[in-house]
Amino acid sequence: MSGLFDDRQVRRAFSRAAEGYDAAATLQREVASRLAESLDYLDDPALGLAPPQVVVDLGSGPGHMSAALQKRWPKAQVLALDIAPGMLAQVRGNAGGSRFNPFTRRPIPVSADARALPLADRSVDVLFSSLCLQWVEDLPAVFAGMRRVLKPGGLMLVSTFGMDTLIELRQAFAAADEAPHVSPFTAIGPFGDALIAAGFKDPVLDRDEFHLGHPDLASLMRELRGIGATNALAGRRRSLTGRARFARASEAYEAMRSADGQLPVTWEVIYAHAWGPPPGAPIRVGGVDEVQVPLSSIRVRRR
Repeated sequence: MSGLFDDRQVRRAFSRAAEGYDAAATLQREVASRLAESLDYLDDPALGLAPPQVVVDLGSGPGHMSAALQKRWPKAQVLALDIAPGMLAQVRGNAGGSRFNPFTRRPIPVSADARALPLADRSVDVLFSSLCLQWVEDLPAVFAGMRRVLKPGGLMLVSTFGMDTLIELRQAFAAADEAPHVSPFTAIGPFGDALIAAGFKDPVLDRDEFHLGHPDLASLMRELRGIGATNALAGRRRSLTGRARFARASEAYEAMRSADGQLPVTWEVIYAHAWGPPPGAPIRVGGVDEVQVPLSSIRVRRR
């Protein structure tokens, strides 16, 4: 992930956090659960939809959602895609557990960058991605790739952190240091614009705000390390945060302490679902609608 993020740092941070991720990822599990509620639409017998054949969990982490998707659709091929080798190792372990009959299909871990999906065009029935896209700077490129692999009429479900996420932590470190310590997060407007520009059918967006608390700054930082959410900005300070800077940030955060005695921590979550468009639907590039036409459909007039 060139530019804003250091992809090597992202990969390292999540690999290091893999073994202890579950203990710290309470919010991540809740967000994935809420996002997955939209999958019930596909199982509505009144619609008469065929069960999906290929399901992708992009940014799978340790693979718990991949396992849930496999349980929902036992005959589907579920692919667990992640950039971090440590997370993919956890997927293998979870897929080999007792929850699966040895004769049934299991999620397949795949090392992949969200910007370059190693999947065939129009090959995916359901593309699920919870809290992965905040680590990708180029949303239009990611959405273009998602559209490419999604079958016409296929379902895409995504969630990401919004711009108010960790706003208190951002303000506290800004008071202590000019170097960036907290990743920037997208606003719901530009996120929706990128989704529409990619040409998806009938996109719907929603948002949640979770207001949590921590006893002190050190506790919050430990939790962020536990879920792999360390500072991965390419322009981050490469040395350790010194005691003086940390003390200044802690002091600034203390001024925000709530009446309940906790330091406030805001998490804004953006949810979206959309459908794969029919072949030939336009995609907006640089403000211009471009239409992809299969070469086989172009008539050649012979002289």
